[in-house]
Amino acid sequence: MSDRLSVFKTYKLYVGGKFPRSESGRVYEVTDAKGKWLANAPQSSRKDARDAVVAARKAFGGWAGATAYNRGQVLYRVAEMLEGRREQFVREVSDAEGLGKSKAAAVVDAAVDRWVWYAGWTDKIAQVVGGGNPVAGPYFNLSSPEPTGVVAILAPQESSFLGLVSVLAPVIATGNTAIVIASEKSPLPALSLGEVLATSDVPGGVVNVLSGRTAEIAAPLAAHQDVNAIDLAGADDVLAKELEIAAADNLKRVLRPQPVDDWAATPGIDRMTAFLETKTVWHPTGSLGASGSSY
Repeated sequence: MSDRLSVFKTYKLYVGGKFPRSESGRVYEVTDAKGKWLANAPQSSRKDARDAVVAARKAFGGWAGATAYNRGQVLYRVAEMLEGRREQFVREVSDAEGLGKSKAAAVVDAAVDRWVWYAGWTDKIAQVVGGGNPVAGPYFNLSSPEPTGVVAILAPQESSFLGLVSVLAPVIATGNTAIVIASEKSPLPALSLGEVLATSDVPGGVVNVLSGRTAEIAAPLAAHQDVNAIDLAGADDVLAKELEIAAADNLKRVLRPQPVDDWAATPGIDRMTAFLETKTVWHPTGSLGASGSSY
């Protein structure tokens, strides 16, 4: 009989392309659906949240300025890497959500397919929501979508992986950068996703993953003046209201939680368009000259 001791995994945050421990040094116990200990997850502090905002803002210019085709390639690479680590995620989803292996495998497969789905949209969304507008005058009038900026995301609490992918992928597919607050109860799939992102050509800072007490981390992000939008998918009614009030301190887009989110359903484009701004360009034609203007 072997007396070898197992090597337990040390889970860390994912901020700015690196894997720091929480600035506070705190951890909390993560258990499976039956209460069995799985790991100690880092408990993020307000300082960790601020560091994530700095990293996301620093990465925004390069990611938003990348071609849509390139972003699609990067997202597809994430799907490739997830496929290669499928068994790990099946195990983590099974433990996190109390699912049998076959159901957990179906969840992971759906999450991988969702990455591929959003990868295919990166160079098509502009054609769907932008285009030429009819105007009464000698002008071209063109509308095109641009990313909102830094988006804070409260990941769904119960759907620790498919729900997480469903709220994260559309944000970065459209050129935004993200700060993800993992499911408080089941953060391990999200923390492992950080390891996949780090090896998938996703530039550091484009996605930042925090774990810990959702309300504690979300409060400073909602009020942060350099956060442009917040997705409240993982907030309950009380927390959502508090965060909406905090977000009103500056011009911030707020995506409210839906009464029922079926993460397994085929997604539409709503979560992509929720964090896009529309730029309209007017350009004169004919004898008015070649100069144009935009607003």
